[in-house]
Amino acid sequence: MKDLKARIVDLIGMEGPIPIADYMAICLYDPRQGYYTTHDPFGSGGDFITAPEVSQMFGELIGAWVVAAWRALDRPSPPILAEIGPGRGTLMKDMVRTILRIAPELHALADFRLVEVSPRLAEAQADTLRDMPGRFGWHSDIDELPGQPLFIVGNELFDAIPIRQYVRTADGWRERCVTVDNGNLVFVAGAGSLDESLLPPGAADAPHGAIAEIAPARSALMEKIARRLAGDGGAGLFIDYGHLTPAIGDSFQALSRHAYADPLAEPGKADLTTHVDFAALAASARGVGLHAQLATQGDFLLRMGLLERAGRLGAKADLAVRERISQAVERLAGPDQMGELFKIIAVSTRALPPFV
Repeated sequence: MKDLKARIVDLIGMEGPIPIADYMAICLYDPRQGYYTTHDPFGSGGDFITAPEVSQMFGELIGAWVVAAWRALDRPSPPILAEIGPGRGTLMKDMVRTILRIAPELHALADFRLVEVSPRLAEAQADTLRDMPGRFGWHSDIDELPGQPLFIVGNELFDAIPIRQYVRTADGWRERCVTVDNGNLVFVAGAGSLDESLLPPGAADAPHGAIAEIAPARSALMEKIARRLAGDGGAGLFIDYGHLTPAIGDSFQALSRHAYADPLAEPGKADLTTHVDFAALAASARGVGLHAQLATQGDFLLRMGLLERAGRLGAKADLAVRERISQAVERLAGPDQMGELFKIIAVSTRALPPFV
């Protein structure tokens, strides 16, 4: 069987240059050779480490937020507590353990659901959660979730959804595509254009060669989740790396073995991501009547009690463990690490206290 690069080269030979969105979708989700189909990307042995794997404190504080949001919304019952894009299940495990400890009444009422499209990852999640108390179920789409009040969490979800890129040329903004040159995949300005008003602020003054990104598929998913919350009640919390204010710039990148890589070099063998526009996500949620709060990950975790939790974990630990806890706090909340790079959006059917 041809490798994925050869198949993409053949596709371009038949159909011409393909948009970045199509290239990302093929590389990440091809059923035979896509990255998420064939790789376990998480952890020190994979290509990147997510916050739940840095420390249990991350999932514990997310669980505490779920409890606080449920209580602030008058304890709707019976609730669905869902995670979309749940990785290996580490975040869900830490949330469930926390909910059982601080709100056993919520744990008793709740059904825990994982929304996962990969059968391989679903098996890993089931193994992680095997000994956890609670009622667990799996779905491939949020449309399959029962029609009950919903509290939903997603960590590093939106960055993996393909985006469209446009490049400024002498003829205006053209869709950025992938084509073939001497057997290699390269970027090219395609024929497709769009209304400049749809681009981020600053597009009119951008120089030739500038890159702009829009993510209609991400906005559509947020709107889908928001409509579900608006109809059944509840709240959602989503964490990803990105920006709070839209801007012109190229954020398309590949990660392989914890280092940046050429996104065109080895299709299907590296994770492809782009930064998430949180303002666009907030607009989608507010468009269907939800309230939305935005913050950096560091601010959110500190407000939720990260330092206090770290102190309790380290109180009876030895020096080596306390040092690991301190390093985890810095990595999760430090302004020069995940604390500033990652952002959060909390959405709900009515206004919640700031990160209750």
